[in-house]
Amino acid sequence: MPALALRTESSARVTRADLEKIAQLVYAHSGIALRPDMKEAMIVARLQKRLRQGRFASLADYLQVVQADRSGAELRSLLDALTTNHTAFLREPEHFEYLSDHIVPTLTAARRHDPILGWSAACATGEEAYSIATTLLERLPAAEHGRIRLLASDLSSLAVETADNAVYPMDRVTHIPVHLLRRYFERGVGQQAGTARVKRSVRELVEFRRLNLMEIDDLGLTFHFIFCRNAMIYFDRAARQHVVTMLTRHLAPNGFLFLSRCESLGEINHSFVWRAAGVYQRGES
Repeated sequence: MPALALRTESSARVTRADLEKIAQLVYAHSGIALRPDMKEAMIVARLQKRLRQGRFASLADYLQVVQADRSGAELRSLLDALTTNHTAFLREPEHFEYLSDHIVPTLTAARRHDPILGWSAACATGEEAYSIATTLLERLPAAEHGRIRLLASDLSSLAVETADNAVYPMDRVTHIPVHLLRRYFERGVGQQAGTARVKRSVRELVEFRRLNLMEIDDLGLTFHFIFCRNAMIYFDRAARQHVVTMLTRHLAPNGFLFLSRCESLGEINHSFVWRAAGVYQRGES
């Protein structure tokens, strides 16, 4: 099998067999199925830095290190490199409008002292989780802000670290309405000039964790709503079924699941009722 050209300082050799092994490893540990049309170019491009740093002579040498590392740290680095973390504040704004207009009123009308529990299950660098938090803060009376408890998780440890720091370049927040920027963000000064940070009052509402959706059994929590958007587009049918079944276990009766508008629950078994584009509600049982 001829080696593919890989332009790195280490001149690492790459074969299609090595790329297929990487793809199989990624699928086994994350459920992400790398499409054949994107597999070679993406793996090569995204692993260049790690191959240079480790001065690996070939991708096969790097794969051996990943498989031999019992701590799992090198595998996490591999998944970090190959995980897509594109996101934005208030992305697909109709979902936050649905949360505000349809879900929050039912929660406030029920038990005013119970926590409101939500999970951003593929939070990337945190923009979705903070968008959920600010939506709830805007809708709930100030006396009920202490009810908000949000979990946010992602497969990528680098993404979770960025989310927890909550510091973003100014161009990432320019589309946020001015009144929300003033209320929930603070402008960076000195060495942080050109950035905006989510205020502590918002950050304290969100707990960030590195979690693998394919490996979760029971978090010991049931949520009123779960956002899991733009994650399952990378899964095959078996992985989607596994994840949706797991998410269902973590939703309270009548709880809501948010998917991206380009995702659906087609071809898998589920107990959800469609409510709006990308919005599904679990039955009572």
